[in-house]
Amino acid sequence: KQIFAQLKEKGKVVRGWIGVSIQNITPEMAEAFKLKDTKGALVGDVVPESPAETGGVQRGDVIVAFDGRPVKDASDLPRIVAETPLKKTVTVRVIRESQEVEVKVTVAEMDEGKAASRKQRRVPEQDFGMSVDEITPRWAQEFSLRDKTGVVIVEVIPDGPAHEANLQPGDVIKEIARKPVRNLKDYRAILEKMQRSKSVLLFVSRGGQTFYASLRAQ
Repeated sequence: KQIFAQLKEKGKVVRGWIGVSIQNITPEMAEAFKLKDTKGALVGDVVPESPAETGGVQRGDVIVAFDGRPVKDASDLPRIVAETPLKKTVTVRVIRESQEVEVKVTVAEMDEGKAASRKQRRVPEQDFGMSVDEITPRWAQEFSLRDKTGVVIVEVIPDGPAHEANLQPGDVIKEIARKPVRNLKDYRAILEKMQRSKSVLLFVSRGGQTFYASLRAQ
């Protein structure tokens, strides 16, 4: 009925939008975020000046309910938001730092128009099946990077932990275990203090979008 009404009124189907990038939660991520289970949609990025940002949704939040409807995984949320009437202000329930928090978000209309050899530098005591480097002018040009801080992945070994976590050359690691990574020195220092067998939560930037990835050293 809603779709028919939209076609009659506007001549097109209008879908709701709140401005978040989300992903499913793996068991490793649930452990890193101290979650009870893997239910919900993990917010990897929030669009500036979007309804989500205005309403108080933050990166790292786990959305578990939207307008009273449960969000079991990342595939649920886009469908629920799309079915929500435009300009409706809804309650969004999230888990933040192990606590349940409720925020108010007003649904907006989705804008369809937006939508050489590499030197290997391995970190001692860790092997994630990838090589990283500082963000030099060379890498910035080769990968069209806008990031000024972090470390860039310059090589991913097939079938290694990084490859299995869907990381790829050109990705920029911004955080490790919720700690900021400004450069290669930070990257090395953080990993050297971590246990080898422990899974590691990364916060990654790719093409203007950000997301979380978890991997375990070989």
